[in-house]
Formats: sequence, C-alpha cells, structure tokens
Amino acid sequence: LQCLWCYTNNTCIDYPVRSILPPSSLCSLSNARWGVCWINFEALIIAIAVVAGLILVSLAVCCCYCCYCRRRSRSRPDEEEEQLARKREERRLQSLQRKHERKLKHDEIRKKYGLLQDSDNPYSRFENE
Repeated sequence: LQCLWCYTNNTCIDYPVRSILPPSSLCSLSNARWGVCWINFEALIIAIAVVAGLILVSLAVCCCYCCYCRRRSRSRPDEEEEQLARKREERRLQSLQRKHERKLKHDEIRKKYGLLQDSDNPYSRFENE
C-alpha cells in the first residue's frame, strides 16, 4: 500500500509519506493510482469528500431535528394547558350564564303566580284566599 503507480510513465514510486497527496512533479493526480492499480486518486478524493459531506449533512439534520423536537415538546404542554384552561373558563362562564337565565325565568314564573316574596319582608307568611 506504499506504492504510487503513475500511468504517465508506467512506474511504481514509493509513496511520498510526508505529503498527503502526491506532488504534481512526481505524477499528475488524474494519472496517479494508490496501492492497487484501480484506485484513482481523484476518484478517491471525491468519494471521501462525498462521504464526509453526507456525514456532516446528516449530523446537521439530526441536530436540527432533535432541537426542533425538544423545543416543540417543551412548548406543547404549555399550549395544551393554556387551551384547557381557556375551555374550562368558557364552560364556567357559560354555566354561570345559564344559571342566571334559569333564575330569571323562575323568578318570572314565581311573579306570575304570586309566589315571589317581597324583598322587603322575605319572611312574610303566604296566605290562601
């Protein structure tokens, strides 16, 4: 794996370990093969870049998705609690309104039949005629 094969002059050169990529003075990048003759340096660099890019993009997507889910899960109970409190308050107000309407209706019926007591003397005796 320490062999650098160059197609331009069909020679196998010891790989220059000090530099990551072989210098163009030894062999051009498109004609250089690494270790085995079929691994092209340009293709290897492109493949590594694509894989690294995919890994970075997938990590970024995962991080964003997780942050979004956390933010959403934190805010959701608060919104649900507020919504439940609003509905509870609406039901309570509707109940009070219905109770008031029933009281008015019952007072009208009592007044119609003379059953409504005077507010001046609430303990006055009811007399049959």
